[in-house]
Amino acid sequence: MLAAPFIVDVDRVHIIRYNDTGEVSETVREGLGRMDCRKTYVVEHLDPECGPWSSLEYTAIAKESTNAGATFCLSSAPKDLNIPDSIRAVDGFTIEHRSVETVYQDCKDRVCLLDPAAKEELSPTDTHNFDVFVFGGILDRTSELRKKGFAGRTLGPIQMTTDTAVRVTRMVIQGQNSLSQIPYIDYPEIRVDEHESTEMPFRYVKDADGKPVMPEVSASF
Repeated sequence: MLAAPFIVDVDRVHIIRYNDTGEVSETVREGLGRMDCRKTYVVEHLDPECGPWSSLEYTAIAKESTNAGATFCLSSAPKDLNIPDSIRAVDGFTIEHRSVETVYQDCKDRVCLLDPAAKEELSPTDTHNFDVFVFGGILDRTSELRKKGFAGRTLGPIQMTTDTAVRVTRMVIQGQNSLSQIPYIDYPEIRVDEHESTEMPFRYVKDADGKPVMPEVSASF
């Protein structure tokens, strides 16, 4: 029988589900170019530095968003913020020193704040409601933006890493998949070496091998 119930191509997040007889019962895909309007995914970055793990997450977001025909932007970034070349080199990546309130003040109704406290879940129909999807980066910033009156949507009750939150949002908005159609793995245990492992306190998208989709990490890291 089949070794896995779905297949994931991380670049295009293409998932195929099978029923008990091995026949294709459902296809879930990110669908490059399926939406007429170019979507933008914005992470508010107020930190004066861009740490190693943030750099890995941002690089993954930039590459995957570009492959999906979307744009990735860091907003509220300090003017002296050192952005790694690996991120700057990706087509579709932009950096904005102004805040989202300023940048989108004239089209606020087209901006969606991904907010754990929102009462409504993100759904495929939101592709018609919003063009810009904002991630607070830190919970305090999300709270501030909530008070500014941005429409909010939640991705569910379990906290995700920033790159996972953007990935899931893209799969819902551009791929037209409901949150329940996306395969997840919660709190995975990551092997550090043959003697040590650590549990990650987040939800991730699950790949074809049943492993969490994470940014690529070099051996030196």
